[in-house]
Amino acid sequence: MKNSIIKKLEVLHRRYEEVKCMLSDIKIVSDKSEFKRLSREYLQLSDINTCFIKWKKNENNKESTTVLLNDVELRDVALEELKIILSNKVELEQQLKSLLLPNDPYDNRSCFVEIRSATGGDEAAIFAGDLFKMYLKYSEIRRWKTEVINSTYSDKGGFKDIIIKISGKGVCGKLKFESGGHRVQRVPKTESQGRIHTSTCTVAVIPVVPEEEIKKINPNDLKIDTFRSSGAGGQHVNTTDSAIRITHIPTGHVVECQDERSQHKNKAKALSVLISRIKSEQFSKKREKNAIIRRNLLGSGMRSDRNRTYNFSKNRVTDHRINLVLYYLDEILNGKLDLLIEPITQEYHANYLSDFFRKI
Repeated sequence: MKNSIIKKLEVLHRRYEEVKCMLSDIKIVSDKSEFKRLSREYLQLSDINTCFIKWKKNENNKESTTVLLNDVELRDVALEELKIILSNKVELEQQLKSLLLPNDPYDNRSCFVEIRSATGGDEAAIFAGDLFKMYLKYSEIRRWKTEVINSTYSDKGGFKDIIIKISGKGVCGKLKFESGGHRVQRVPKTESQGRIHTSTCTVAVIPVVPEEEIKKINPNDLKIDTFRSSGAGGQHVNTTDSAIRITHIPTGHVVECQDERSQHKNKAKALSVLISRIKSEQFSKKREKNAIIRRNLLGSGMRSDRNRTYNFSKNRVTDHRINLVLYYLDEILNGKLDLLIEPITQEYHANYLSDFFRKI
């Protein structure tokens, strides 16, 4: 391991010990906000500190065992021990590299997944429905809770757009690479001559903001309209104006919600999506300024981002960002999304670490 990395780990170790001492200081214990902040930092440093101590102990063992190689009687035993030590060294250094990855502040949050049909008319809407089912099945596998926030049905099936809230630990960290354009190539049911059509949908993954952030919004920045809700086949049709449309005047963001019969519930849901979208956009702008992150595969939910192509005739899914081709389309649509998520997560980490270690 490079000396520069070891020096950085030594700094983190000293900081860990420093924070540990500070947390026993009565003045800090009595200051709730400072105690909370330091406790959070202590927890963040704990894993890397523990791993670094194990690495140093392993390095000491390596040095003492290497000396024994000069002893004829102990040489064979020392060689076997050295193999174990070197294996541990590789494993511990890999763990340290992973622990040096920055924590995305949104990774542990729940999120909204917004799916919109783009080019392709009815077929794009049907595909939006397929993506919706895919995320529901993946959430079931992960034991996450799902809730439809708002949806606009298409006459031929599927959705013109749909927003779902997926709740659970680490949801956003898993799904953040889904943002962007999703393209489908298949023969639509309405195609009489068997021609393959290409249609697209966009997906935007938006971290859910805490309740206190929603309360901070200036009411004067909001334009709230009510209207009569409607649905497919008479579902959720009310005779009262329970549907809500909220416009954030400074940014122009608009969110509608009509899936609840209660105007109050629709307003609360729409406001949560709206504020989450605004905060997510602000975070994305900060992230774009970072050259490392900019190259690292995170989509924006815009049509111009081409994440994947789902080719039904060849049972093939292609992730264009990492040139990954898998012939498991049926399995992926049935919720085995980790087949795509894990490779791109690994690529994301590898890209960051490559840049990180090049700079130090």
